[in-house]
Amino acid sequence: MNEITIKATGEADVVSASNGSMNVTIPIKIIRRGRRKAVTLPDGTAVQPRAWDNQPTPMQMALVRGHRWLAILESGKARNLAEVAEMEGMDRAYVSRMMNLTTLAPDIVAAILDESLPDHVTLFDLASGTPLLWDEQRALLCI
Repeated sequence: MNEITIKATGEADVVSASNGSMNVTIPIKIIRRGRRKAVTLPDGTAVQPRAWDNQPTPMQMALVRGHRWLAILESGKARNLAEVAEMEGMDRAYVSRMMNLTTLAPDIVAAILDESLPDHVTLFDLASGTPLLWDEQRALLCI
């Protein structure tokens, strides 16, 4: 009989029954990271995702786009956001919002990349009206 029971607390335990079956208890914690869930073991280590599960999240893609578009501006390939938007076939307002992501605090960027932002933080929160000062960003996002 195969049965999996998930418990968030407790100690690892192995119990052998007289009929030869074995019951293994391993406490784990499941943490939601973006749209995925990550398993964290009691010692704090995380189980690595499967190779096919490493697709970037929409928030990660938006961050990459913002930095790519900033590089286009800095290189002189485009003179302004309107030109970047035209080159990319995007709306200028969208390009502008994604460019705001390039001013995020390094720890917020790291949280986006490792998918550890709190669940209540959305792309809209990060891209629209985010303050330039990093301490104010953290306070606004409750990080």
